[in-house]
Amino acid sequence: MARYNGPKTKISRIFGEPILGNGKWLGKNSNPPGQHGEKRKRKTLGEYALQLREKQKAKYTYGVLEKQFRKTFEEAARLKGVTGENLIKLLEARLDNTVFRMGIAPSRPAARQLVSHKHIEVNGEVVNVPSFQLHPGDVVTIKDGSKERTSITSVVRPKNPRFSWVDWNETEFKGTFITYPERESVPENIKEQLIVELYSK
Repeated sequence: MARYNGPKTKISRIFGEPILGNGKWLGKNSNPPGQHGEKRKRKTLGEYALQLREKQKAKYTYGVLEKQFRKTFEEAARLKGVTGENLIKLLEARLDNTVFRMGIAPSRPAARQLVSHKHIEVNGEVVNVPSFQLHPGDVVTIKDGSKERTSITSVVRPKNPRFSWVDWNETEFKGTFITYPERESVPENIKEQLIVELYSK
């Protein structure tokens, strides 16, 4: 199963944001990776570079590789509404992302591992595909056998009220994907219109 296994701080330094992890080592004076840091870069990026950078940021944020990201974009383009907003909605509706939003896992990579190792059920059935697309009303639970593992249950957090599109009961280890989120509710700093412009060329 393909995923990014490289240095997380390096990715954060590229974008100047804590894309992966908590950004502990990312300070205001952090330079981009490379021998000469900022001096090696052009001070103003061109249109294509900005669009590509935004796509890369979205891919790293949600832990999606190129082929899968392209397929998600094509699906978003087929849906009614604004393509960029549809893209964010589909990325948010991924099972691994929803497990992270509910507070079952402390990060998206950790959520992906929980799903891949068959600890998560959707509507009573074990699903081990991180990219599985949830639909409004789908019920997400921790598998009965996994509820006894303190390594899993000890990191479960209460529901974050900012994420109104998911519901989670940390005592029952049961949650619901209520609806697709509105773009303004999603906190990720992604300019999705630049991604649309990139793929429209």
